[in-house]
Amino acid sequence: MHPEDIRRVGVVGCGLMGSGIVEVLARAGLQVTFVEGSDELVERGRGTVERSVRKAVDRGKLDPAEAEGLLTRVRGATDIQALAGTDLVIEAATEEVDAKLEIFRTLGRITRPEVILASNTSSIPIVQLAVASERPENVIGMHFFNPPPVMKLLELTPAQTTSPQTFEFVRAFGTEVLGKTCVRSSDQAGFIVNRLLTPYLFDAIRLYEAGFTSKEDIDTAIVLGLGHPMGPLTLADLIGLDTVLAIGEVLHRAFPQDKYEAPALLRQMVTDGKLGRKSGEGFYPY
Repeated sequence: MHPEDIRRVGVVGCGLMGSGIVEVLARAGLQVTFVEGSDELVERGRGTVERSVRKAVDRGKLDPAEAEGLLTRVRGATDIQALAGTDLVIEAATEEVDAKLEIFRTLGRITRPEVILASNTSSIPIVQLAVASERPENVIGMHFFNPPPVMKLLELTPAQTTSPQTFEFVRAFGTEVLGKTCVRSSDQAGFIVNRLLTPYLFDAIRLYEAGFTSKEDIDTAIVLGLGHPMGPLTLADLIGLDTVLAIGEVLHRAFPQDKYEAPALLRQMVTDGKLGRKSGEGFYPY
C-alpha cells in the first residue's frame, strides 16, 4: 500500500488534539472513525469537530460544500473494535503511559498485521508503545501541534524498532496527503519541541509564582520582545495545564534535572481544576 492508497483512518481519542487530527484527516478526503470512552464523549468530540469546521467556513477558509462533505466522512464509536478495518491508526488519548500501553496492546490484536500504529504522544518514548503492540516495526510517533488544522508541523519519532519503510511511509503520508512539514526526532522523552518548550513554560510560571511581574507583562514581553505568537502563560492555558504537568513529569523521570521539575503553582492549579481554556480558567479566565 502507498500513502495515497490510505482510505480509512482510525483515531483513538477526540479531545483537544484528537478532534483536530480528525478534522485534518477528513479535510484530506479520508474516512475517519474516532473512538471515545462513552456516548457522551463521542458527542462532545463530534461537536468539537463541527464547531471548528463551522468557524473555518465563517472565516472563508473552507467552502460550505467542502465542510458538509468533510463532516459526512467522520463517525464516532465507543468500541475500539470499530478500528479493526482501518488502514492506519493514530492514538491521541490522554498523556498517561499505562492507558497508552493498553491501547497499543489492543490495537496490535485487532488491526491487520501490516497496519501502521502511530501515537500523537508529546513526551512518552515510542519504543514502549511499540513493544506493547507486538508489531514494533510498524509503530511510530506522529505528533501534531495545536490546533492541528492550522499548525503545519508534524514531528515524526521512529523508535529503534521502527522499520525504515514505516518511517518513509508516514513521512510521505504526512507530507503528500496531509500537507504537513515533517521533522524527525530521536526517541527520547519530549522529542524536539517539548524537550525545549517545557523548561521555558516552567520558568515563566516560576517567574509569575515568585511575584517577579504580572502574568500579562510576562506574556506581552515574549510576544513583543521575541516575536512569539502568544506568551508562555497563554500558551500553557491553550495546551492544558494538566497536559503541561503530565509532560513535565515524564521529562523529569527521564532527565532528573531541576529545569524539568514542575512548579508548585502549576501542581496546585491542576489540583484545583484550573486547567486552562478547556476548563474555563487557568492563568486567565475563558
